[in-house]
Amino acid sequence: MASMELLGRSLLQGSAGPAAAAPRGARDRRSGGLCYASLGGRSSRRAVRSKAPVGALAERVVLAPAPAERVARPEAHPQSVAARAVVTVRRKRKDDAKGRVAEQMDAYADKLGRSVLLELVSTDTDPRKGGPKKSRKSRLTGWFEKRDAKAELVVYTAEFTVDSSFGEPGAVTVLNRHQREFFVESIVVEGFPSGPAHFACRSWVQPTRVAGANNPRVFFSNTPYLPAKTPPGLRELRRRELKDLRGSGTGQRETTDRAYDYDVYNDLGNPDKGPGFERPVLGGEKMPYPRRMRTARPSTVTDGDAESRLEYPEPIYVSRDEEFEEGKNEMISEGAIKAILHNFMPLLVSSVSPDSRDFAGFHDVDNLFKEGLRLKQALHDQLFQKIPFVRKIQENSEGLLRYDTPDIIKKDKFAWLRDDEFARQALAGINPVNIERLQEFPPVSKLDPAVYGPPESAITEEHIIGSLDGMSVKQALEENKLYMLDYHDIFMPFLDRINSLDGRKAYGTRTLFFLTAGGTLKPIAIELCLPPMTEDCKRAKRVFTPPADATSIWLWQLAKAHVCSNDAGVHQLVNHWLRTHACMEPFIIAAHRQMSAMHPIFKLLKPHMRYTLKINALARQILINGDGVIESGFTPGRYCMEMSSYAYDNLWRLDQEGLPADLIRRGMAVEDASQPHGLRLLIEDYPYATDGLLLWSAISRWCEAYVAAYYQSDEAVRADYELQSWYTEAVQSGHPDKRDAPWWPRLSTPADLASLLTTLVWLCSAQHAALNFGQYPLGGYIPNRPPLMRRLVPTEGDAEYEHLVADPHRFYLSALPGLTQTTTFMTVIDTLSTHSADEEYLGERPDGWTADPAALAAAREFAAEVRRAEEEIERRNADPSRRNRCGAGVLPYELMAPSSGPGITARGVPNSVTI
Repeated sequence: MASMELLGRSLLQGSAGPAAAAPRGARDRRSGGLCYASLGGRSSRRAVRSKAPVGALAERVVLAPAPAERVARPEAHPQSVAARAVVTVRRKRKDDAKGRVAEQMDAYADKLGRSVLLELVSTDTDPRKGGPKKSRKSRLTGWFEKRDAKAELVVYTAEFTVDSSFGEPGAVTVLNRHQREFFVESIVVEGFPSGPAHFACRSWVQPTRVAGANNPRVFFSNTPYLPAKTPPGLRELRRRELKDLRGSGTGQRETTDRAYDYDVYNDLGNPDKGPGFERPVLGGEKMPYPRRMRTARPSTVTDGDAESRLEYPEPIYVSRDEEFEEGKNEMISEGAIKAILHNFMPLLVSSVSPDSRDFAGFHDVDNLFKEGLRLKQALHDQLFQKIPFVRKIQENSEGLLRYDTPDIIKKDKFAWLRDDEFARQALAGINPVNIERLQEFPPVSKLDPAVYGPPESAITEEHIIGSLDGMSVKQALEENKLYMLDYHDIFMPFLDRINSLDGRKAYGTRTLFFLTAGGTLKPIAIELCLPPMTEDCKRAKRVFTPPADATSIWLWQLAKAHVCSNDAGVHQLVNHWLRTHACMEPFIIAAHRQMSAMHPIFKLLKPHMRYTLKINALARQILINGDGVIESGFTPGRYCMEMSSYAYDNLWRLDQEGLPADLIRRGMAVEDASQPHGLRLLIEDYPYATDGLLLWSAISRWCEAYVAAYYQSDEAVRADYELQSWYTEAVQSGHPDKRDAPWWPRLSTPADLASLLTTLVWLCSAQHAALNFGQYPLGGYIPNRPPLMRRLVPTEGDAEYEHLVADPHRFYLSALPGLTQTTTFMTVIDTLSTHSADEEYLGERPDGWTADPAALAAAREFAAEVRRAEEEIERRNADPSRRNRCGAGVLPYELMAPSSGPGITARGVPNSVTI
């Protein structure tokens, strides 16, 4: 169990027929594969997915000798239709012995009559019975014959005979009378005059022992219908399916359930373990927060308001179809093995050799990438004698004990030390969304001066006048030359508590930058603030300017490190977790509860919701929980999530989450109708913004075209009760602590809807990618971006000041995270920065997602525009005039480049928040 706890922390601390021949990982191009219009140059970056069997080839798929007696296809009456359902089931690539035995038992039970039953449901109603027209239930054939199939995708068939007046099949019900669940990739119904009907299922079907004998699964065809245009035969099924997905709102959820509901974050702490393990409930008047997926586990014994925890790797509830697929689980498992090896040696060294808990010099940090962690010779020999398996780990896992070299030190080992790189990363780094234009001088806090002292910054004109290229401060402001990173107000309310924690030291920081003639930023002042102890407390506000001598160089480096620590905390707790994970969860829950799978807007959103609920549930287990990876790895410690709640309460607004609105809010752009995107950037070479606007515009045009295909009037939007219920519930039940805010966007017109969808798709795809997949490439070298600090900056006369002067390298490294903190953090962001092999990228959609030609045409154009954006990004990265992304030792900015292969690539924009 100890190793599993370490694993949890480390993750964030034979036939020739088509089915038999379908290679591992192959996907049905008609029902579960990925389409991407005119892939062009992207094929060199990503492996081509193989085609899998389709309905027309089903009869050729024979994976075992056929029995002597075959199920005869019914002969059609002259006034009847003979139809066939071709069902593609995805089998597990890896199954344990128990699972294999159960599979065989199901196969034999199927042969004896305990088979899977299908039923076709017409879009028309039966005038005699009043309900929809239905076929007779038909047995799914081939399960026994194909019991030993090795292919991942296996095709089965069911035969039907229906009256010629049956109409068009609009739904298929599946009753699983086996003992095990199975995953339906797709269903194709052939034989009707209207042509093949496609059902893109990609869903688990539970056995009747779980779901009940009278509760078959319903799959609707890929023809989209607005609620008011639902065919009569499907209306009741549409209503019933949504009722099932909403659940009863009572009782503990089981892993086989499909229900979606809301709850507060009351499962982050574990008060039953004793004092210090409790954590406040997030969500409510005291600590506002978005709502999360309801699991309804029992309360803790100690605190009735706290929900009992399930510790990783025990599965935490999400709706069954939200679970990771095998490819994603394999990536997580591979990362877990590497995590265990990466963390074993540091834990061992620090436990037996206390003097090795800190880095002695920068060479120790560098050796993590060159050799992995090596033991001092005396300790090396001693451990090898006493613990022989240590030798085997070090000998047999040498490559895995080494860390991959982060991109930030590949091109220039010392780039991180330079002021220009420190400033460049505010525009093109892991967290390029906090830089803002300085609009008044000196900067002023919004906090209560009675508690936190005078609101004005201590930075004066004398501090910066020598760095303004001959300008006055007034002139620099007027010419938009001054910019700022301001973490004063978000950190200040927590500093007394943070600094009382063992091994945690922080300031509220402000950093001023000057925009040079070359289009780059240079830091000109850093202010480090603490809550005042007295009225004229000199320690409360300290200002540092670019160094002029040896000692001030190291003081300046320490000040920059504290800025980076602030930046890392806000990046992870606010911009990454809160804005792209937590705030999106209510919209995903509400979409499943209020919009049918037939709804065209649900079809648009579905790829952008993939895996998000599962990754958020895992985060509650091992990332944002009490004493989890975030608390252990970032300066705020146990107050991390309280700070996230503070940011949600004071800063988050959906109407300002779109890229153009955010850029204007931060003063980084002004509205300008003459510009391509309707605004003008005040820093022309701002890689995050320039590349982001390419993708934002592509997403915006795609959403506008898609919405226009279904809503031709304002009334059509207002009358769509599923759409209105979705948005209303996401606000009222998913964000109830902000439900009365006046800034919520309206949803009254097609333009309102397109704007809302653009913002949601942006946040789930490009914004998340920009904030996530650069974490290891840029943050894996801890001195570049320390996530926590252990020392304040010493003042002259302090004993620590003498230590700094005597040994600046060692003092600087002692202020950064220690050995085990560093290696655990590196392991976590290694996993967070990794693309899995089953990633689906912006512009890609599973084939068969819709039958609407207008929607398909709009999707093809969107894919083409995404591809053009990628080509433009490549051109920009090769342009030497763009000095924030091209130059000696300068990393290209590729975090918005849409495509990627698997692994850590510092590029790639998945459709959804998948990690």
